[in-house]
Amino acid sequence: MSVYLGFESTATAIACAATIGLAIAGLVKSYSKDKNATGLPLPPGPRPLPFIGNALDIKPDEPWVSYAEWGAKYGDLIYSRVLNLDIIVINSEDVAKELLDKRSHNYSDRPLWFGLSFVSALLPYGDLWRLHRRILHQAFRPATAASYLPIQVQKSRELLLNLFDSPGNYEEHVNLFPASVIMSVAYGYDAKSWDDPLVTLVDKATRVIAQVVSPERAAILASFPILMRLPTWVPNMLYKNAVTICRQRTAETQETAFKYVQDKMAAGIPVNGAVYDALARLEGERMGEVDGSHNSEVVTKAIKGAAATAFIGRSRTTSALFNFILAMILYPDVQLRAQKEIDSVIGANRLPVFEDREALPFIEAIIRETLRWHPVLPLGLAHATTNDDIYEGYFIPKGTTIIPNAWAMSRNESKYPRASEFVPERWLTADGGLIDDTPDYTFGFGRRFCVGKPLAEASLWLGIASMLAVFSFRKPDLVSGEEYEPKWTFGAASRPFPFPCRITPRSADLSKEKLTQLCDADV
Repeated sequence: MSVYLGFESTATAIACAATIGLAIAGLVKSYSKDKNATGLPLPPGPRPLPFIGNALDIKPDEPWVSYAEWGAKYGDLIYSRVLNLDIIVINSEDVAKELLDKRSHNYSDRPLWFGLSFVSALLPYGDLWRLHRRILHQAFRPATAASYLPIQVQKSRELLLNLFDSPGNYEEHVNLFPASVIMSVAYGYDAKSWDDPLVTLVDKATRVIAQVVSPERAAILASFPILMRLPTWVPNMLYKNAVTICRQRTAETQETAFKYVQDKMAAGIPVNGAVYDALARLEGERMGEVDGSHNSEVVTKAIKGAAATAFIGRSRTTSALFNFILAMILYPDVQLRAQKEIDSVIGANRLPVFEDREALPFIEAIIRETLRWHPVLPLGLAHATTNDDIYEGYFIPKGTTIIPNAWAMSRNESKYPRASEFVPERWLTADGGLIDDTPDYTFGFGRRFCVGKPLAEASLWLGIASMLAVFSFRKPDLVSGEEYEPKWTFGAASRPFPFPCRITPRSADLSKEKLTQLCDADV
């Protein structure tokens, strides 16, 4: 069960924060300071109101849509303000590459995220972030990620068997697949069910984090840090409560999962996982002393945070899989074409393996379109500037929050005609090969690009190819005239709301025994 821990809307949150702040401080100054010594203008954008800025102009449930609509009026680079937080939104993939990739030295910082200092992806740019990044890179670089393929194959086969046994519980099974992969990869922990105590614990922490991570909401505490000192019983302190619960759950999660590995090591039992490998390196090579900047205690804490971050990142794969299933029931012709490709290459006597990937270009096109069709992180993860900058005659102040609007990039009609539709063919050449382009903007930019991309894409490919090989996805029988209107959740990460789906084996004579034999053949 998901418990809502935030405000009804960002605008309500800011209004409440403003009321409390005024009562405490007695005086709040309007934003009037001139940050621009160059005389150049800030990027264009909607006119901010005194103090609250543009908070009331942003759709609380879909801020990415508001930013995209602003783009149609003001251009690809837009300035706005929420309370005293400067925000520049990038609606263009080209502009994002120019600033976040080519000028990454200045655009790799993060805004301040209260209560989330352990999350590698949200750390400020600096030595500690580099340490986390190195740990994650050692665990998930392409060469290492390839060694995890047997785990991913095994877990994809478990997904098939679970769907066969209880297709009505498909949400639980799809959730478990990426979670069990990352628990195995990170901790060497074999999770067999969604109600596994450790998986449940980590998932609860992830859900709270998804509610807390929002530049607009972070602006509340950035503007009124004194709010973090108020007791939780003060009215309208739900955001602070969410941060407090987030801290508690993430601390418990890190310690519980980490202790599992430590106990195995103490017992002399090898664990095939990234945390075990990192701890072994720390003990054998004294990593903290080799780099000369971190002691073993700091490195151990970084290993905990990096591993927890990897589990949080698995939500990208989970949401993408739900987007894929939704697309299959909404676009049955795409599903049929994909299954024909699988049948022609693989046949009916085995299941897809990763070595089949190059021979299945349409499946690859489906994965790219799944990532583009509805980006899991519609606004990516916000960057921040470490110094003033100038771009195309516009001034970008130091400390500005930079939001790469992946949603707007995915809706670029000049690049993606019929952008709101699911059209895998857009990624194919006339002769059926793959074009030289991918929606990499869904994985971030510059030095903050997602290091887990190879692992995530491999899980996506195995999950999607395997499910298409065995099952058909259809709308359930609806009342005459009834139509299903898909809707997506809001927050830092977005996924479809639960939707009706009928999952049936493609072959009428497929038995559990036969499917088990197919699953065991390549595990």
